[in-house]
Amino acid sequence: MIENPILRGFNPDPSICRVGRDYYIATSTFEWYPGVQIHHSTDLVNWELVARPLRRPAQLDMRGNPDSCGVWAPCLSHADGKFWLVYTDVKRFDGDFKDAHNYIVHCDTIDGDWSDPTYVTSSGFDPSLFHDDDGRKWFLNMRWNHRGKGTGLNPAHDSFDGIELQEWHPERGLIGQVTTIFTGSPLGLTEAPHLFKKNGWYYLTVAEGGTGYDHAVTMARARAISGPYEMHPDTHLLTTRFSPDHPLQRVGHGQYVETPEGQGFHTFLCGRPLPGNVCPLGRETGLARIDWHPDGWPRLHGGGMAPPVTVDLPAKRRPDLPIHRTFQTRALPPEFQWLRTPYPERLFTLTGQALRLTGRESLGSWFEQSLVARRQEHHAYSAATVLLADPPNWQRAAGLITYYNRHKFHAALVTREAGIGRCLTLVSCLGDWPGEALTIHLHHPLPPEGPVRIEVQVDGPTQRFLVATGDAPLVPVGPTLDARIISDEGGRGEHANFTGAFVGMVAQDLTGQGWTADFLRFDYIPSGGGA
Repeated sequence: MIENPILRGFNPDPSICRVGRDYYIATSTFEWYPGVQIHHSTDLVNWELVARPLRRPAQLDMRGNPDSCGVWAPCLSHADGKFWLVYTDVKRFDGDFKDAHNYIVHCDTIDGDWSDPTYVTSSGFDPSLFHDDDGRKWFLNMRWNHRGKGTGLNPAHDSFDGIELQEWHPERGLIGQVTTIFTGSPLGLTEAPHLFKKNGWYYLTVAEGGTGYDHAVTMARARAISGPYEMHPDTHLLTTRFSPDHPLQRVGHGQYVETPEGQGFHTFLCGRPLPGNVCPLGRETGLARIDWHPDGWPRLHGGGMAPPVTVDLPAKRRPDLPIHRTFQTRALPPEFQWLRTPYPERLFTLTGQALRLTGRESLGSWFEQSLVARRQEHHAYSAATVLLADPPNWQRAAGLITYYNRHKFHAALVTREAGIGRCLTLVSCLGDWPGEALTIHLHHPLPPEGPVRIEVQVDGPTQRFLVATGDAPLVPVGPTLDARIISDEGGRGEHANFTGAFVGMVAQDLTGQGWTADFLRFDYIPSGGGA
């Protein structure tokens, strides 16, 4: 039984491909490093993270990238005995320009060392690579138009200026003519092109309507790859823009795949909003069954356009279990990521007994931020860490954080204040971009030395920090906090919110001296998932 979403927590823009009986989905990672998540499944129900291929400076360096920039909308494919990955590194969000650079890497195996990137173009974002039957390869992306109203090809949204197609050769690069093959439906904001071929037709899947509550998967087809493309009779294949009460919202941006037996499926991104339409889990990945009709067009199995929450398949989904990490290894556990930099050794090391974070820049940095975190995958959960930290003053701090971006976080930090000594300071940034006002809730005194356990309990729209030292039980500290801030729509939600909530360990040293703190363990427990 498929239970949507199949990839929970921040996993947007799913690109799917099949190799034999193995399925792979690549999703966007934006400013989180290493770049691109690739999950694997043999039954379409249970998925395992198997690779983050962009993990070297030559492949990806996002230092200085603004929030919600970085890796947008990868495309994963398999041809010529190897995997191909196309991705964008977006360097700017605000204003009329995007500075979106597109690259291609390849690898013989999904979990191997991927090649250095080949640069392709910067004309737009959401790139895709299509391998035709005759061996030719075609590069697609949406073209970004910075010139403003009245200058674009689709009046529904001038900046999204159509889908470009051009032949690409692994040795020669882009060759031949650039063709605009599709400018979209009246919904507009046409992006995320993917091509597939069936029964002599080229089918083009695009995302439209923006990535909010008007999002949709739109489809067109043509006899020749360069067009002309005719619109699907229903325009959209998947959307919940007409179904405001559906538990899955923001449905759009996906790719078609077939089983070896010929059954069609289509991935899509979606959000599971809390009351008030906030999505702390960000944009997640779902999967829907597709049927082919006598008119040669695919449609959602069962009719309509809103994808089902469950889809019947023989396999059963494995339960979500508590995860306990003690860091007594030399490798970071696979669920964790950090921000922007390809030089993680400046942020953290694994000593064999602890995860040692070296304090760098502030919680608001776009360059070097010592934050190691994992996705929030459940609306209700608890997370905890135990750390050894002896900060000499208030400019050094380390602790537990719930984080969306530099404008939106809550943190419980071990630091030091004059007249108090070592203490736990509770701070928040409440999404008031561009003000970034930091709220200090309280300073809770701590013993002068020894380990500190910090826990956060999240229950839908609220969260609470707790602390314990020695053999004492956990006690709540500070007020109940608004967890809705840690979401796509929280705070000034219209400002570049494309990721999702994370929870993790953080350290900062605002003196620049590289003060360190040791984290002995980290626990993530879904609500009802055990101790």
